[in-house]
Amino acid sequence: MKKTFVFKLYASKKNKKLHKQIDVAAAIYNHCIALHKGYFKMFGKHLNKYQLQKHITKLKRREEYAHWACVPSQAIQDITDRIERAYQLFFKHAKKGIVKPPSFKKRVKYKSITLKQAGFKLADGNEIKIGKKQYKFFKSRDIAGEINTLTIKRDALGDVYLFFACDVEDVSSNRVMTGKKAGFDFGLKTFLTSSDGTKIDSPLFFKAGSKSIKRASRNLSTKEKGSSNRQKARIHLARCHKRIGNQRKDHHFKLAQRLVKEHDCLFFESLSLKGMQSLWGRKINDLGFSDFLSTVKYYGEREGVRVHLIDKFYPSSKTCHVCQNVNEKLLLSDREWLCCACGTMHDRDINAAINIKIVGASTIGLGNVRPCNVAISA
Repeated sequence: MKKTFVFKLYASKKNKKLHKQIDVAAAIYNHCIALHKGYFKMFGKHLNKYQLQKHITKLKRREEYAHWACVPSQAIQDITDRIERAYQLFFKHAKKGIVKPPSFKKRVKYKSITLKQAGFKLADGNEIKIGKKQYKFFKSRDIAGEINTLTIKRDALGDVYLFFACDVEDVSSNRVMTGKKAGFDFGLKTFLTSSDGTKIDSPLFFKAGSKSIKRASRNLSTKEKGSSNRQKARIHLARCHKRIGNQRKDHHFKLAQRLVKEHDCLFFESLSLKGMQSLWGRKINDLGFSDFLSTVKYYGEREGVRVHLIDKFYPSSKTCHVCQNVNEKLLLSDREWLCCACGTMHDRDINAAINIKIVGASTIGLGNVRPCNVAISA
């Protein structure tokens, strides 16, 4: 089982070296992208990661590129690996046009470097040696398992975090099985609707904090570029965004823990987020459906709870869970509808959640799951 442990570094002047390494890594990344574009334009061929690594090794011997040596060789290998994966994904979906090739990144937006089992060493207590320097971090818990990689990542505030990706032995959970199964339908006004009729409201944290974001953005726009006041205003804006992100993450984690604790099987509908974003834009980003699903899967795997996604093209809202009749005329604005076959009045979201539960249970071989009697009588 893979598990990632995240710790924040103490604020220190020594962190400047890590920031410099990430900045240089950004320059190396952009250089590799430029090489790819130029080589493909001239010869119509793809540069693989081994050719890039040899090229960068030669460049580091030149005086004008000598500062590239501050980036560990394994971090450079990871940069070429990222580019290789991105291009292979692009080539795989080139005909469909759904994936773009990797592009240049601004230095300030390049966030991390990754070390693979070398270039760092954990010391006693809460210290770690990266290169030749020793750093302290907030060690909130022990690191379990074998460390595969260390990713050093900075955020918009300039804080530096350590991400330890580890292989942890699977430990059987001691939780008491509840025997409960539930389907859930995502929504805009209600974040989740359960198959038992429970509705959880949408916590629109970005909308609630939009005034502070607008105020901070206006303040930033009035500051002269390159000035210290602009830097302070930029950090203030980043802090506002980070606060909203932390609120959303806190809500997702608490809700996911609650659902996993109360159920043995959870069923959701896979989402077409790009299509939803084209219709509702910022609101979809504010709700963070994809991040929530990832959180539920993580806790489900840890606690031995099964999390299953059904096909996004299944008409869960249009199908009557009582007689399986499909209402092709159902509109997005219809929150309740009457089944013309059996005469049952449905709440749109609850009906969808029940169908998700039925289809999900039958897909993973749990047999026919009878829905709760939550339909609105005709």
